[in-house]
Amino acid sequence: MPEMLSLPASRTELVLEEIRRAILTRRLLPGQPLVEMELASQLGVSKTPVREALKILSGSGLVTFSPYKGASVRVVDRSLAMAVYDVRLLLEPEAVGRAVRNESGFSAAGTALEAAAVAIESGDHAELSLLNRAFHQAMYTGCGNPLLISVLDDLRDRAALISVVGWETSPSWEIEWQEHQAILAAATEGEDDKATELTRRHIQGFLDRMVDTMEVPAS
Repeated sequence: MPEMLSLPASRTELVLEEIRRAILTRRLLPGQPLVEMELASQLGVSKTPVREALKILSGSGLVTFSPYKGASVRVVDRSLAMAVYDVRLLLEPEAVGRAVRNESGFSAAGTALEAAAVAIESGDHAELSLLNRAFHQAMYTGCGNPLLISVLDDLRDRAALISVVGWETSPSWEIEWQEHQAILAAATEGEDDKATELTRRHIQGFLDRMVDTMEVPAS
């Protein structure tokens, strides 16, 4: 469950990050109800920042609202995975290639990759969802198109949640870490076409490994 926060900064931002981390590290599980009063008590805040954080997380795809049940953690299914990865395949490889052509720095991607190696070694697979999220953003953020960055940023939470669920049935984090290494190496060498193609293969490969193990969504 989320841990009590020390404030301030922005209460909503702090609550938002803590609930997001709890979802992406599986302390809050898919389908689990998110009761404002309970979360507020656990985090040591009022209900207002919790309510605002849940609205934001609904927009980013981690939380769903039901007229009868209220807020809950989004359940990942094949339909969601296919939709998110379809958009990623269309946009993210191109964004990475543009970032390479713009001679963007990729130090943040390298830092995330180093941290991911430590997480793999220690068996902290939950943390990998956050580091995977950080690596991919660092690779495309220099593409030079703010709208393209915004669209991909809007998919980050959904993609991270899908990764966590996928790893439970197809634990391929070591394969993906090696693929990240190859993408970063191509990018730092200025090989934009290679970085683009490796990113496409990486995204498609993860989808291929996991999608057949996922349930078709209930109607």
